[in-house]
Amino acid sequence: MTARPVVLLGLLGGCGGDVTRPGYEVMPEMMRSVPYDAFAPNPVTRDGKTLMAPAAGSIARGAAPFHYGPGPTEAARAGREVTSPIPPSAATLARGERVFQVFCSPCHGRGGDGDGPIVPRFPAPPSLKAAHARSLADGQMFHVVTRGQGLMPSLASQVRPEDRWKAIQHVRSLQTAGASR
Repeated sequence: MTARPVVLLGLLGGCGGDVTRPGYEVMPEMMRSVPYDAFAPNPVTRDGKTLMAPAAGSIARGAAPFHYGPGPTEAARAGREVTSPIPPSAATLARGERVFQVFCSPCHGRGGDGDGPIVPRFPAPPSLKAAHARSLADGQMFHVVTRGQGLMPSLASQVRPEDRWKAIQHVRSLQTAGASR
């Protein structure tokens, strides 16, 4: 008998039979491995830790890297190099307005005039309808929202990138409405 029929008979022997009874365990350590807790010491790894740091340069699934540091110079560079990947639409503007009302209006006010409810307690933020705000490129605004600037903190951990772009579109619509008055 050659090796092929023996292997075939062995594989077929695993099929059928009593389904309520478990089959033979060929490698029991694969069936019942010993897991380590995330923060427990681990003798198998080089540094003795079970929870390992991600590899250098790795990017989390679903995340998009933003290769611009903090500061006005980097914001200006982002303004020259970054453009919105979100095409304008009614749904985009509606979502942008919602994001703006939740995250931006406490400081900048519902209309973007810099008169939000925090103004009595903190220094007034700039109006988003002012000439300086109008002159900012979309990428520069995205940088400010992502990295923060001056007293404004970074909103990167709270607002998804696509929602930041939608909020910027809403700000542009506020600026356009403010210019037509």
